[in-house]
Amino acid sequence: MNRQDSTAKQVAFLFDLDGVLIDSEREYTKIWERIDELFPTSVSSFAIKIKGMALTEILCQYYPEKNIADKVRSTLTELESKMHYEWLPGAKELLEYLNNHSIPTALFTSSNKKKMEHLREELPEVENFFNEIVTGDMVTHSKPDPEGYILAAELLNTSPRNCVVFEDSLQGVKAGRAADAYVIGVEGTLKRDIIAPYSNKVINNLSEINPADLIEILKNR
Repeated sequence: MNRQDSTAKQVAFLFDLDGVLIDSEREYTKIWERIDELFPTSVSSFAIKIKGMALTEILCQYYPEKNIADKVRSTLTELESKMHYEWLPGAKELLEYLNNHSIPTALFTSSNKKKMEHLREELPEVENFFNEIVTGDMVTHSKPDPEGYILAAELLNTSPRNCVVFEDSLQGVKAGRAADAYVIGVEGTLKRDIIAPYSNKVINNLSEINPADLIEILKNR
């Protein structure tokens, strides 16, 4: 039996972090608006435009001068260290259900290891819910490239087509769609009509998810 056959029915749940599981996107918008004030890019709605992008890509694209990039990185690290994280509605409950029913889960976040260390301090239980964690510094191409979700599925020994991806950013839902996953867009960071074209379904938060029904959808794709 080949790899594709052996993993055909191994469904898995893949999650973005900010704006899907934890309430941090509004704070990140404020942080990047402040950074744009200190180091102007002249890009309209800059803080919204970069959502879902890895820091290395943001720096490369918008702050190509090393001395400015270093200052942006330092400012971001300082502001991130003051952030407080809380679960979004339904997030912890969904992860508990998946763990109790032995459904494989992975986290794919554009955040780097330092951000994850701070998250561990704020919500130490988060990492325990996941079989695999893919961070921004583990991939070559950031969202909307599907690399991260393809890697997450491989680590869970399945195909992206057998997975559901939960995302709130435009880059994120595009990445999930490009990976051929079943994409659920989470409204909040962006309006529904922006993420809907790249989502199989759009919800307000994870409390609206019936995991058993979703598992059946994945098994029948």
